[in-house]
Amino acid sequence: MDTVERRELRHPDGRRLYVYGTDHGGALPHTSQDGQWPALHLRHDALRDRWVAISPARNTRPQTAPSDGRDAPACPLCVGGPELPFPYDAAVFENRFPSLLPDPPRPPDLEAATAPSLGRCEVVMYTSKHTGSLATLTAEELARVVAIWADRSEDLWSDERIAAVLAFENRGEAVGATLSHPHGQIYAFGHLPPLLEERVRAAQRHRRHEGDCLGCRVVDADAASAARAVVSNPSFTVAVPFAPDWPFEVHIRAKRHGARRLPDLTWEERRHLADALRDVVRTYDRCYDEPMAYLMACQQAPRDGDGPVDDWHLSFEFFPPNRAPDKTKVRATVETATGLFINDTDPEVSASQLREVAARTRPVDASLPPAARIHRIVGPVVDAEITPT
Repeated sequence: MDTVERRELRHPDGRRLYVYGTDHGGALPHTSQDGQWPALHLRHDALRDRWVAISPARNTRPQTAPSDGRDAPACPLCVGGPELPFPYDAAVFENRFPSLLPDPPRPPDLEAATAPSLGRCEVVMYTSKHTGSLATLTAEELARVVAIWADRSEDLWSDERIAAVLAFENRGEAVGATLSHPHGQIYAFGHLPPLLEERVRAAQRHRRHEGDCLGCRVVDADAASAARAVVSNPSFTVAVPFAPDWPFEVHIRAKRHGARRLPDLTWEERRHLADALRDVVRTYDRCYDEPMAYLMACQQAPRDGDGPVDDWHLSFEFFPPNRAPDKTKVRATVETATGLFINDTDPEVSASQLREVAARTRPVDASLPPAARIHRIVGPVVDAEITPT
């Protein structure tokens, strides 16, 4: 098991920066502007009884063109950029353009209900290299990313105001990714988003009516379906779900009851998770012999009262928009207006295609990634160095 050191620094505008791995030295220059998010707030949609986040600052986010394999000097996530001016192995920083804040501004008084945008938005840097993916990271780098997700999730859950924590990745221009540097994000929500609330209610109804765990039922069904399986894994099912919204949707779901959140995983389960993530992304990329765009969401058990929802199995869910090499599924009117997705493919056929690619492209000598644990360097938070003008 590898040990990864973590150091905490602070940007001039107060945003936290966590640096993981070797201490390469360096300080944060006093170049950032103080964070100003006066328009940030939530609005209540009365017809659907849900909250919508209003965050105009997101329109000012930077964007870089797809890389041709060389470092992109304009990339704000590369070494020398505004977020990480010094060399690093991996890092997490609070988003400069957040939709949620731990101390949000007072919401405006409008004609309907508003609320503060409580939560946190963090950016997870997988590596300092400008190119790569979960499929191409070294075993040590991939193990470190899994450990970072667990470390940050544990910290975010320690705030009792937080109802849900979502680690996710948007990869590719087809899904709206604005930066090509290998990275993901973590959002911590001060309220329970509607789709997570639906899952909580479904698990509770199943427990009342059937007397057992809905998550275990889904895992057992996935494990028993050879037609929907993609790859084999000792700790996780890796399969196209029974009723997917997207043509090549794949879920990586924890088999063990009690593995509800990332910090719940054993060291061996962390290794198997890293292996499953590598397998899925590699399979996507070899499916059409080019990197496939996708949305990836890590679904951890939300807070239910004082603790996590009991009948919840940790999952990583992938949603690629492709339905063919040159065809992208677009969410159409019926789907957007009603919530009824119309899948253009047969799930078992999609699974068969992915399974064949996975078997053909998995290296014979593919070793299991190690597990990594985070060692937090105890000491004062290092504030930004103030550069004289």
